Amino acid sequence: MRNTVLIPTYRRPLDLSRCLLALQAQTKPVDQLIVVVRDTDTETWEFLAEFNSQNLPLQTVKVTESGVVAALNAGLAAVEGDVFSITDDDAAPHPDWLEKINAHFSRDSSVGGVGGRDWVHYGDKIEDGEESIVGKLQWFGRVIGNHHLGVGEPREVDVLKGVNMSFRTQAIGQLQFDQRMRGTGAQVHFEMAFTLTLKRAGWKMIYDPNVAVDHYPAQRFDEDQRHTFNEIAFINLVHNETLVLLEHLPRSRHIIFWLWAVLVGTRENLGLIQWLRLLPSQGKIAGQKLIVSWRGRWQAHKQFIVRN
Repeated sequence: MRNTVLIPTYRRPLDLSRCLLALQAQTKPVDQLIVVVRDTDTETWEFLAEFNSQNLPLQTVKVTESGVVAALNAGLAAVEGDVFSITDDDAAPHPDWLEKINAHFSRDSSVGGVGGRDWVHYGDKIEDGEESIVGKLQWFGRVIGNHHLGVGEPREVDVLKGVNMSFRTQAIGQLQFDQRMRGTGAQVHFEMAFTLTLKRAGWKMIYDPNVAVDHYPAQRFDEDQRHTFNEIAFINLVHNETLVLLEHLPRSRHIIFWLWAVLVGTRENLGLIQWLRLLPSQGKIAGQKLIVSWRGRWQAHKQFIVRN
C-alpha cells in the first residue's frame, strides 16, 4: 500500500522542519510527500531549498490562492498513493503513524477514512484528558469534536480532524474540499464537509487514538487567531459549520436544528442559553458572539437556499 502525505504550509518553516523530521522517522516509509506552498511564501521556499530530504520523496506544489481549502485541492490533484494522509505543518506524527493507518485500511475495505488523536502541546505542557465520545454528529445538529482527548478502542465516527486524517484514494473519486468554506487561512470545519460527504456515500470513518500526532499550535496569519475573539473569524466559523449541517442533516430535522441553534447553541456557536451562561464571565463579548452567531447562521441559510 503506497502512502502519500499531504501538508499545506504557510510561513512556518521551523514548524514544518519538525514535521518533516518526524516523517523521516516513520517505521513505514513515506512513498510520496506533497508540500503545498503559497507563491508569495518566501520563507518556506528558502527553507525547502536547503532542507535535506534524505529518504523523503518530497515534491512541492505551488498555490496562488489563500486558505487551506485551495492548498489541499491543489495537493490532492498530485496524489499518487493508495492512501493519502493530511497533517498540519505544526504537527509531528508519531513514528508508527503510517503503519497504524495502513493497518485499518488493509483490515477493512469499507473504511474510507482514518483519523486519530492529536496531542496538543502548549509550551512544556500537554493538554491531557480522556473523552470516549469523539467526532460525532448528534441527530439534532450538535457536533462533538474531542479528537485531541479521545481514548479507548478504534471506532466508527462521523467527523475527522484536519491535523490527523487519512483517506483511501479510491473512495475520494472526484471529490474535492468545499470551496465555499469561508476564511483566508484556517477555514474552520472544512474537514467536516469532506468526511460527512464520504460517510453519506457509504464509507466508514474510523477514529483510533493510537494513530497519533503531536500538535504544537502555531501562529496563524489570518483573521482567526484561535482563542482571541475576532468578528470576521467567528462569523466564518459559524457560517461554515451551519452550511455543512444544513446539507447533511435530513430535511425533516432542519426545524429541530434551528430551534436548538437559536435557543441553545454551543460555546463556539451561541444560542440564547449559551449567551446567558457566558454573560457573567464575558459580558459584552458574549452579546457580540450571540449576534455574530445568528448572523453566520442566517448567511449560511441563505446560501443553502440559493443552492437548493
